[in-house]
Amino acid sequence: MKDRIVLHKSDEGFAVSVPGLPGCWSQGATEQEAMDNVRDAIREYLAVVDLEAKGQDVRT
Repeated sequence: MKDRIVLHKSDEGFAVSVPGLPGCWSQGATEQEAMDNVRDAIREYLAVVDLEAKGQDVRT
């Protein structure tokens, strides 16, 4: 799965948002660290979505 991300540069480093996953953000001191961290954030976000959908009628 591929998600579109938005990279935000600041004086403190980089923040990354995932527009397709509301509230999914991460950050890092470097661009690479921010990208690595957002991959973890996406995995954790989707794990919570799966957990909340458990036992529900979910269709693709």
